[in-house]
Amino acid sequence: MEAQARVNFSMQNLAAKLPRAFSFPKVGDVVEGRVIKKSARTLYFDLGLWGVGIVYGIEFTNAQAIVKNLKVGDSAFAKILEVENEDGFRELSLAEAQSQKSWDLIRELKRTNKTVATKILNVNRGGLMVEISGLEGFLPVSQLSNEHYPRVEGGDKNKILEELSKFIGQDFSVRVLDFDSRENKLIVSEKAAEEENLKQAIGRHQVGDVITGTISGTVDWGAFIKWPADEDMLEGLIHISELDWQLIENPADFIKVGDNVSAKIIDIANDRISLSLKQLKPDPWKVASAFLEKGMIVDGLVKKYNSFGAFVEVACPQSADLPAQAGGKNEALQGLCHISEFGSDEKMKKALEIARKYQFKILAFVPEEHRMSLGFLKEETVSGDKI
Repeated sequence: MEAQARVNFSMQNLAAKLPRAFSFPKVGDVVEGRVIKKSARTLYFDLGLWGVGIVYGIEFTNAQAIVKNLKVGDSAFAKILEVENEDGFRELSLAEAQSQKSWDLIRELKRTNKTVATKILNVNRGGLMVEISGLEGFLPVSQLSNEHYPRVEGGDKNKILEELSKFIGQDFSVRVLDFDSRENKLIVSEKAAEEENLKQAIGRHQVGDVITGTISGTVDWGAFIKWPADEDMLEGLIHISELDWQLIENPADFIKVGDNVSAKIIDIANDRISLSLKQLKPDPWKVASAFLEKGMIVDGLVKKYNSFGAFVEVACPQSADLPAQAGGKNEALQGLCHISEFGSDEKMKKALEIARKYQFKILAFVPEEHRMSLGFLKEETVSGDKI
């Protein structure tokens, strides 16, 4: 009771001795104190002018992760839950203070757009769970850097999850994208954290530049290529239509991860670089325009069927003064033999066998549009050769 009286006395008379501009802490304020006593279920803090604070009960339990690392003499921040309880102590919460200070940090990181290190805790198919100053956040797959973005053929979700799982325990540099402390929501972006460096590196390139890099991934719509730019690694997309002058169905069948290639930059927009392989090679349609024309009879290799007819590969003629394409071979052109030539899909497949050569007549040849229509010469097939 005597100790309690001393505490009460100091609380009641302290205000009168302080300057008017000085205010007592109130419920919700975060104060700093020094641990003066620690027991199995209670923690006491010296709050200086504000007396003694206490953490006990559910607040002690909720703060176990903090309490276990505190010893007498250590300083810590705590949030005031009750200005003065019946024993004259200020009731404190370490967990709420930690949470409040953590959200203050997140708010400042968002305001200043600063980069912060975060540890990857876990993953799901949508992204990665991260931790910043004791708060759990989410890093969506779409916000991963080019280096960490999972390149999975066919977009297989299980394989994507497998790739993401490799990052558990690693530290990433991120920026705060969005947050709401009331809903305990925190969204971060690794892509945003690298934007400034990327902008500077991208700014050193221009349309028409030729780079040499390594294929870093293939997807249904093209292939990704990485190349060094001073101290940074840049990555761009080679769209499926820019892989080759011929029709490519599956990029992974045409080019492999790890292949070293040269590519031409054809567009830079929104900090994204688009490249082309085919534009570093002569356009076979332009070459062929000197040799092929409407009405000619040509040999053609049946490549595949679709709902419109059959795609047929026609060798591009070449004069002695024109160099062969890469690999020492002349490029082939693909034309369409329309299904109307046969009357039905069944009749077309009966007349034309995949990987067999036949003779065709060129019905239309428009090299500037990369388009050739072919007519099937029923009575004049090329004997033998099946590829």
